[in-house]
Amino acid sequence: MNKKTSKKNNPVVFISGSSKGIGLEIAKKLARKNFDIVLNGRTDSKHLKKAKEDILSKAKVNVLCLPFDISNISVHEVMVKKIIEKFGRIDCLINNAGISVDKRGDILDVTTESFDKLISSNLKSHFFLTQKIAEHMIKNDSKNFKSIINISSSNAQAASINRAEYCISKSALEMMGKLFAVRLAKEHINVYNILPGLIKTDMTKPVKKKYNKLLKKGFSPINRWGEPKDIAKAVSFIARGKMSFVTGESIHIDGGLLIPRY
Repeated sequence: MNKKTSKKNNPVVFISGSSKGIGLEIAKKLARKNFDIVLNGRTDSKHLKKAKEDILSKAKVNVLCLPFDISNISVHEVMVKKIIEKFGRIDCLINNAGISVDKRGDILDVTTESFDKLISSNLKSHFFLTQKIAEHMIKNDSKNFKSIINISSSNAQAASINRAEYCISKSALEMMGKLFAVRLAKEHINVYNILPGLIKTDMTKPVKKKYNKLLKKGFSPINRWGEPKDIAKAVSFIARGKMSFVTGESIHIDGGLLIPRY
């Protein structure tokens, strides 16, 4: 295989925060759809190594692991170059990496340190990574569908005052998607926002009991925990160009949670 050619012209996807959870489930799903995969985690962890092994055991695609913290903007250019050197292009960027608050509490007690940390990890890092990768996508003359997919949150629209800084970062990420959608439409790059609801991941483990109680009371119309595979299905549909006449839209994968109800 030519060093700068993705196998059989497979589309190439970079998924930030894909060593486990939603990001890994997306990677597995896209690998089964013959995408070459760029995995990412903050460190070269056992989770990242296992993620690669799991994908290669079930799909005949190429997998590149890029361990780096996306909030470290100074390394973006080097990491993007590594992808280009390996595959020759990037067809799809999935901005999935993100963090929640260290401690839930009153909005009146939010510290500048916590606010800056959430904005840096959940917004600023994605903005500049998208900017950098979009530059390469514009130069990419492959026939593959090109897209940028932001994994935001239902809290981009639903206020949760005990983690205000998280909500603000996700709301801004949704607007970021709209802005890039307008700018990149003429470059034939579509941009989407995915707004997951209650999803069973490591991030939601600390509040499992709370939401189990709410589910018993009828928390959402489709009244269950969502699974990472629910997000992966939607992302796969989008990344394969099945919504090519849609851009800048926010797609709720939340069991109907945000439907206004009496």
